[in-house]
Amino acid sequence: MTSLQNPMLDVSGTPAPVSVPWRPIKITRAEIDAEVERLAAAPAPANGRRASRIVHPSAVAPGLGFAPGVSVTIEVLNPGEQTAPMRENAHRVEIGIGGSGLITVQDTEIDLARLDVANIPAMRGFTFRNPGDDIWARLSYSNAPLLEKLTAHYAEDLPEGWEPKPRSSDSPAVYTRGTAPDHAIGTNGARLRGYEFLVDIEVVESPALHWPWEEVRGHLSQTAGDGGRTIMALYNPATQRKQGATHNFFVTASYLPPGSTQRPRGRGHKHTSVAINYHFAGSGESEVDGETITWEEGDLLLSAPSWLEHAHYQGPDGLAAYTVQDHPLHIGMESLVWQEEMDGPVLALGSEEGQTGYVGPREAGA
Repeated sequence: MTSLQNPMLDVSGTPAPVSVPWRPIKITRAEIDAEVERLAAAPAPANGRRASRIVHPSAVAPGLGFAPGVSVTIEVLNPGEQTAPMRENAHRVEIGIGGSGLITVQDTEIDLARLDVANIPAMRGFTFRNPGDDIWARLSYSNAPLLEKLTAHYAEDLPEGWEPKPRSSDSPAVYTRGTAPDHAIGTNGARLRGYEFLVDIEVVESPALHWPWEEVRGHLSQTAGDGGRTIMALYNPATQRKQGATHNFFVTASYLPPGSTQRPRGRGHKHTSVAINYHFAGSGESEVDGETITWEEGDLLLSAPSWLEHAHYQGPDGLAAYTVQDHPLHIGMESLVWQEEMDGPVLALGSEEGQTGYVGPREAGA
């Protein structure tokens, strides 16, 4: 047991804390392509996992990530290769950026093509396999850095053919949430519950899901000015009101066809969730806390560090992007603070009435 000489820190009268956000950072397509080539040319690791985690200059171990609590890893499989099975308590979002391959999550198999998106739920055994003739490359987003910071990242390698152990019992359980005490305390809704409610939690099935780009694309605007939606969320019903693809991340697909109406230059918006954009078509620039960042097809951008004002503007060739944001995590913690207009209200989304009448990067009326 470690003993501290004086574990007390006097914070009497301390003013409200001010966070220091990380700066935006761009990883170019050329840098990503070069790393894919380097990984593919290296000797195959024993577990088959060719991977490079992209680490922001401000990141400090434990919890190295591209944004605080969020990692983006370039993962590669050569033709014929397969990773060893594993599972972890982190959530993953996989975006195909080159080639194609198979993701197996226990009894679910997903054929992930370029620009397809899939999620891998926590604590499900998974493998990646490349049965094709081309290098398969993905961007893998994870909340592992957050869990590492909390010293709570559980991960384990699994034997081939691993399956979850079935529950077995000679007699029905006596102590469950169905038989536990549940008492009203006072008159305003407070309750007192038995411990069973903490360890026998209601189950919400969390499946591995697949969003093929070709199908998603059909629900977005097709030509400039057609009135179609230019941003949509990839939704996993298991996340319920948190609106996520996983319980930690939402993913939006944005598509503004060439020639789309440009939003007027002006103030942006800000939120406590971070946003990471993978631009897979078009070009443009982002204004982030007074800094102008140009981007083009294939660039990865930490486009919205927490609580920094930002705005995005597409070029004449339009844009297509996936945005991954730790929005559901913040909803669950009641920490999702959002300011849509810089002279407007600061809202706690999910805890109070939210932003309505939002147009944002869509064309008016879409």
